[in-house]
Amino acid sequence: MQGLKRKVIYAVLFEMIAVALTSSLLMLMGGHDAGQAGVAAVASSAIALLWNLVYNTLFEAWEARQATRGRGWMRRAAHAAGFEGGLVVILVPLFAWWLHISLWHALVLDLGLVLFFMVYTFLFALAFDRVFGLPASAQG
Repeated sequence: MQGLKRKVIYAVLFEMIAVALTSSLLMLMGGHDAGQAGVAAVASSAIALLWNLVYNTLFEAWEARQATRGRGWMRRAAHAAGFEGGLVVILVPLFAWWLHISLWHALVLDLGLVLFFMVYTFLFALAFDRVFGLPASAQG
């Protein structure tokens, strides 16, 4: 599977799982009620879905220009770090506003989520590539 279809399936599966995990983590880590946590999770998921499509398009364009093909551990780690780093910039102000907390508290909350999602992103991408194969940009 290649192209836009691959990107959409990747992003949708990733975010469906992420919504369930994020709302649970926001309730546990932040002490917020299910309504607040659920809305924050769905909003962050929608933003992450769009970011996922943009980021993966940019990453694969960069990857296609590299001499080394394939996705080794370092490239996968760079992919996960770049994706999550972009989300921090986008989501911290959203969490601060929606959950009525300071930017610092939102950053601390988001860092907990980032640590969790760094591992989740890495493992999800690895599993997705094993099930659906590598994208054309990573093939030899």
